[in-house]
Amino acid sequence: MSSINVVLLCGGGSDEHDISLISAGYIQSCLSTQESINLVRVELTRSGQYLGEDAKRYNLSQDGYLVEYGNTQSNFKIDFVIPCFHGFPGETGDIQSMLTLSNLPFLGSDSEASIQCFNKITAKQWFSALGIPNTSYLFLSENTSQSVEQVKSALKKWGSVFIKAASQGSSVGCYQVDNINNVESTVAKAFEYSPFVLVEKTINARELEVAVYEYNNEIIATLPGEIITDSEHFYDFNEKYAENSKAKTEIAAKIPNEVAELIRQYAIKAFEGMKLRHLARIDFFLSDKNEILLNEINTFPGMTPISMFPKMLQNHGEDFGEFLVGIIEKETARQ
Repeated sequence: MSSINVVLLCGGGSDEHDISLISAGYIQSCLSTQESINLVRVELTRSGQYLGEDAKRYNLSQDGYLVEYGNTQSNFKIDFVIPCFHGFPGETGDIQSMLTLSNLPFLGSDSEASIQCFNKITAKQWFSALGIPNTSYLFLSENTSQSVEQVKSALKKWGSVFIKAASQGSSVGCYQVDNINNVESTVAKAFEYSPFVLVEKTINARELEVAVYEYNNEIIATLPGEIITDSEHFYDFNEKYAENSKAKTEIAAKIPNEVAELIRQYAIKAFEGMKLRHLARIDFFLSDKNEILLNEINTFPGMTPISMFPKMLQNHGEDFGEFLVGIIEKETARQ
């Protein structure tokens, strides 16, 4: 059997560029022992160049070849692409559109599903349409005095709010506000990241995550894992990735079986209803009133040493490398 040529794209230039490189390292290590895979890693730099591990610049040709910059020919025909990007241009759907135009099969959801999940406002509208409970919210389309007054009214009603840039990663441009005097400045900061802003009611809740993935023609939802944060912080960017983070994780949360099963059902319903593909991490709140609330969907979850997705998949009994090879072989067989 001939080997399958796989390009692992990573980086991307967003605020999560360096995290994407760490995730790419994990994926690379998982596939390094797979004899059927011929893997080439290429970083999309912050300046927009494709840089190989050999320090050479490359292009992805429209006819599906990895071509050294300045050359017109290459014998490396791309069979499959792993777009390992957190935030732009992966979870935003941009890279998927490019790969689709080049008729290149790739790991993860397509452009439309990625866009719908990445935009927090669109995602919440989908959650409600699918009948999946989620947090109370309002959204802002422009930074005006009227918008600020809307947020102040919500704060008075709810006691505390999260103000989030609508089209950013889960912890970028995200702020908790308890003081009405901070509303105007925080709304302005959120609009610096996105043309739309989501305002959510703060929930006193446990943070639970489910790995959902396709395996042997079945959609699997793992037992929910739990993120346990320091009481003084929410799970922001620093708490996720800093070396001094006080956040802890439980691969299988200590919750009643019936609660875990309902969360898994909701996760699969979201995965199927939003036409996701291959893999996703779907995050929930379990409130102090025992409400299950869908928080968000990550169409390309983190693969760092502390990331939950690969740990939950492994805890369910699957090998991550074999999972990836199964997806690659299935998708390339369709070409």
